[in-house]
Amino acid sequence: HDALCAFDGPLRLSQTDTEELISAIRKSEPLITASRVDQVKLLIVRLQEKLGQQDNRRFSLFKALQAHILPLTNVAFNKSGSSFITGSYDRTCKIWDTASGEELHTLEGHRNVVYAIAFNNPYGDKIATGSFDKTCRLWSVETGKCFHTFRGHTAEIVCLAFNPQSTLVATGSMDTTAKLWDIQTGEEVSTLTGHSAEIISLSFNTVGDQLVTGSFDHTVSLWDVPSGRRVHTLIGHRGEISSVQFNWDCSLIITGSMDKSCRVWEAASGKCMATLAGHEDEVLDVCFDYTGQLIATASADGTARVYSAVSYQCISRLESHEGEISKICFNAQGSRVLTASADKTARLWDVQSGVCLQVLEGHTDEIFSSAFNYEGDTIITGNMYLLSGLGSIPFQFSIKLALRKM
Repeated sequence: HDALCAFDGPLRLSQTDTEELISAIRKSEPLITASRVDQVKLLIVRLQEKLGQQDNRRFSLFKALQAHILPLTNVAFNKSGSSFITGSYDRTCKIWDTASGEELHTLEGHRNVVYAIAFNNPYGDKIATGSFDKTCRLWSVETGKCFHTFRGHTAEIVCLAFNPQSTLVATGSMDTTAKLWDIQTGEEVSTLTGHSAEIISLSFNTVGDQLVTGSFDHTVSLWDVPSGRRVHTLIGHRGEISSVQFNWDCSLIITGSMDKSCRVWEAASGKCMATLAGHEDEVLDVCFDYTGQLIATASADGTARVYSAVSYQCISRLESHEGEISKICFNAQGSRVLTASADKTARLWDVQSGVCLQVLEGHTDEIFSSAFNYEGDTIITGNMYLLSGLGSIPFQFSIKLALRKM
């Protein structure tokens, strides 16, 4: 699905002649032999049918879970959406079954806040947790056991990511460095030094041979993963970097900044291709859609925007939140955007028109994290809220699951 969408884009894929598309794929993919053509054709037809469907179904609240007794920090799905994880100030990460809402494992061992969490998607058999205790831990999803504890940072770990091959974990720290760790051996592979302030965001490209890091020093660094060498320093922002991401084909990088702008950079040259201006306050989150054709930005000004990654023109403005928007993401089909806000709601938007399709209510405090599963039929949102009558534990911190109605 990823390869086909990235090859032609969701809209064009749904409108393209199947035989023509197979011919083009075979020219660029030598592994698609004559014996595989029927299988590929079936896959394309199914994708065309799915992409051609008009999906106006709404989401409904499925479960509200009391996840932790201290604030949550992040939430994340595995690729299939069958499980999700939550990190917390209570020093744990929890694994949950999406269908039942049952807690499967509590990952204990960190000595401070568990801030950064991730599955090794698409495999989904391992979890990495980064903590304010300066360590990263690698866990088994099946058993909840800790495989390795990665030690070496001298300050809090605030971001992390698996490479696509699930052989490395990258961690970013308040100590101004990023580190690469070998999943198999548990050993440090390299330390990426060069930033002069905290590293707040990082992302591998889809090949896994490059890593981008964003820092409070107002710069972004592009690193060659095999050598640990810095390839480019992306200079231009006038404020701290909040978010960085590669597009699918590894050609572009987007960066969001406290300077109220988002910038698009060419990965090969390090050149700034465009500055996406218009927000009236800090840009807190940025992302590409799965095909790399669209860019979304979320801001402290309470609005979000969708841009073309080709023309850099604003396609739609998402306006109706009454508080800052801290998280934004596309569904896998690229037709919907999900935003999480300090106004206690998450909202679902139509990408092209900018119309708010649904307000997801029920939380009683700021929603700091939200995500689609890969199928786009389940949403998770996380916040903290006050419950009364709980004796010595006055707060509970909740996650909510919303399922799309059939």
